[in-house]
Amino acid sequence: MRKTIGILAHVDAGKTTFSESILFSAGVIRKKGRVDHQDTFLDSDPMEMSRGITIFSGQAVIPWHDDLIYWLDTPGHADFSAEMERSVSVMDAAILLVSAADGVQPHTETVWQILHDYQIPVFIFINKCDRTDVDQDAVLHQIQKRLSGQVLDLRNYEGTLTPFQQETIAGFDDVLMEHFFQGHYDEELWMNQLRSLIASRNCFPVMSGSAMTGEGLLPFMDFVVQMTQGAVPDSSEFSAYTFRIRHDPSGMRLCFLKVLSGMLHVKDTLPMHDHFEKVNEIRIYSGTRFRSVSEAHEGDLIAIPLTASLHPGDSIGKAKKHIPNRVQAMTSAELFWDRGLVPAFKMSAYMHILEDEEPALGLEEQNDHISVQVIGPMQLEVLAQQILDRFGVSVSFGAPRILYHETVASPAIGIGHYEPLRHYAEVHLRLSPAPRGTGIHFRSYAHVDDLSLNWQRLIATHVYEKQHKGVLTGSPLTDVYIDLLCGRAHLKHTEGGDFRQAVYRAIRNALMYADNVLLEPVCAFDIHIPSDLYGSVQNDLSRIQASCDTPVYQQDTVILRGSCIYERFLAFQEQFSMRTHGKGSLRVHLDHEEPCHNTDQVIALFQYQPLSEDTPNSVFCSHGAGFTVNWDHVRDFAHLSDPPPEALTRETQLI
Repeated sequence: MRKTIGILAHVDAGKTTFSESILFSAGVIRKKGRVDHQDTFLDSDPMEMSRGITIFSGQAVIPWHDDLIYWLDTPGHADFSAEMERSVSVMDAAILLVSAADGVQPHTETVWQILHDYQIPVFIFINKCDRTDVDQDAVLHQIQKRLSGQVLDLRNYEGTLTPFQQETIAGFDDVLMEHFFQGHYDEELWMNQLRSLIASRNCFPVMSGSAMTGEGLLPFMDFVVQMTQGAVPDSSEFSAYTFRIRHDPSGMRLCFLKVLSGMLHVKDTLPMHDHFEKVNEIRIYSGTRFRSVSEAHEGDLIAIPLTASLHPGDSIGKAKKHIPNRVQAMTSAELFWDRGLVPAFKMSAYMHILEDEEPALGLEEQNDHISVQVIGPMQLEVLAQQILDRFGVSVSFGAPRILYHETVASPAIGIGHYEPLRHYAEVHLRLSPAPRGTGIHFRSYAHVDDLSLNWQRLIATHVYEKQHKGVLTGSPLTDVYIDLLCGRAHLKHTEGGDFRQAVYRAIRNALMYADNVLLEPVCAFDIHIPSDLYGSVQNDLSRIQASCDTPVYQQDTVILRGSCIYERFLAFQEQFSMRTHGKGSLRVHLDHEEPCHNTDQVIALFQYQPLSEDTPNSVFCSHGAGFTVNWDHVRDFAHLSDPPPEALTRETQLI
């Protein structure tokens, strides 16, 4: 059976060493590589070798007894969490490494939450137990307290369950407990029930050992593979999920897919949004090498050359719920380069290639200025090196700036009309507030007798295909319902691009009338510091008006958790290492967004001109020529009237 198993951990937990040992044991490699020797199988990028960390998720194919394992080695550094999260989206199970020397780190909790969001079964391995200065029991207690109380201690498991382990497992299941009290032990029943408990995330097995010496690895890996349920397709129809985009050395764009059901053959055609694409090659990668195959089955991780039709999170066939990235940037930084050597349009093209591979870059372009979204400083260092290595351009970045969003506080209706000669489309859209943190939603109130379903679906595509900007600062629009009230097409003159123009203009038109709200990020933080630094750090947090929970003391360490407006927290974050003399750890992530505390100052700082781009005006036709109508007079020229309120009580179509 094909099973996708990923390995995750915080930095320096021994993840790459663990992977090398498993690959060696399975006969995939003849010699174990070492991070310090820069010769590991999966960390093959020069930047990974020089820095000694995983930056890009690696994939290996491992035959393990009767199963075929797709092994995903993921980045452990917080700055590359988006890369890690894309791999999580296709895992059947995850191995979480926790260093016995370091215990549960703040980033471990981030990883745990992501695994929870995707509902991935988790097996925990306490690593580096060959060291004499570690306390396994203390680490297990940390795991129980900070990750889950549903951990199953199997540290002495060697292929068969001891009576104590049988009783411990029975404690998770009423059926097993009844059998246990009656003195009936059936190993097959116990293992089947345990497999179901793990798959449903009702328990999380914990084992221990050493990736360096190999102690405990093989029994653990045998157990993981045995207990992991591969994907069970509910249809013979082909479906797949896109989780990664890469470009090979020749520049060919590769879409990495997990096959969810059915089969894919070379020369098959795949349905895209508005066309079909032929599959000319199917690759299966293991490390940097690949083999071409004629067909792919459910459970396979494959790469196929495609144009820009698919992006991470897109599905083919049966829909798969796409979970928005949990780790999101809260700042952006402007890109600087020698414009005399590389014109802006060329630099833009380079950056779009990188954004294709890493959507979390969130590329922003305005008046030939390019900015990228930033999770952390190491991300920028790696990005600068990527641009130099791949495109030969030396770049730098400006100081990080807060990322704002915009939304609306009350409903507003906008009209977009696009009618130059031999073109025609009109759209009436209503923007209204959606729950915070939910993004953009499209709903249709239009009747198919008035506007055919294919045009309505096209309008939905145009709503989602672009990051629409607000009119206060030009920041991305979020947390709104965009409702199609009515629309009109022309039997002869309407083309697909006409509705794109009408939709963009209608959204912008509505924003010009709306009660707009500027949103700013509020971060959640998790700080671990020596107890003697508590006073000074607490004073710093009070000064920036952070909201803190009751401190938690663990031996000589104090844990501070809370939240703060990120605009105030940013300087504290940048100075944290210096203020704690490198003795503390800090985890920061976006908690939520709320109306900006200093809206007027931020708007003045941006000096944004809403009419300078993304026009809210419309184009009408008279006497065979098109003419532009300013946004505040479009309603006077519109061909349709907004439907009456009672017409908007019919059930909406979620498209």
